[in-house]
Amino acid sequence: MKADVSAVDKTPGRPRDPRIDAAILRAAADLLVEIGYSSLTMAAVAERAGTTKTALYRRWSSKAELVHEAAFPAAPTAIETPPGDIAADIHAMIAAARDVFTSPLVRAALPGLIADMAGDADLNARVMSRFTDVFVAVRTRLADAVRRGEVHADIDPDRLVEVIGGATMLRVLLQPDEPLGEDWVAQTSAIVVHGVVA
Repeated sequence: MKADVSAVDKTPGRPRDPRIDAAILRAAADLLVEIGYSSLTMAAVAERAGTTKTALYRRWSSKAELVHEAAFPAAPTAIETPPGDIAADIHAMIAAARDVFTSPLVRAALPGLIADMAGDADLNARVMSRFTDVFVAVRTRLADAVRRGEVHADIDPDRLVEVIGGATMLRVLLQPDEPLGEDWVAQTSAIVVHGVVA
């Protein structure tokens, strides 16, 4: 039996009830791990959360956007290593990407999310906008490294993000049952920092 949706959630113009938001995201995350992206429906999430599909669609316009927020609840906003060492920054970025993409929740969400986002440019733009602060942090660290003479001035920070994220996602998709340990992080960091040409 569904719990009654609060009056705050039903009344237009009023703030959303954060308890309902949290219940929906928790339900989506649990169901993703249990049944996978392709089997997940907004109706199933609403039932698990004890609310209605209307409440879901008031908050998220599509399953992909709901799943993205459930799988990536908070995009990182800064690089936590002390500034001044771009090699340490890159190692930290790769380790952070590894930690995100190897969680059971993200593993369950990723293939379906990629497919849905690839087919919908507007959806892709809305989802990717949640990572704006990540790109700003990378640009800031690269600009600092260029000023210190550690990085070539023509390195595009967006390409660096793509290399790190792309390498991590591809490894997870191709070998989902193989762990990504510190050796993988160190080897990938070395390739990014030093290249492959002797």
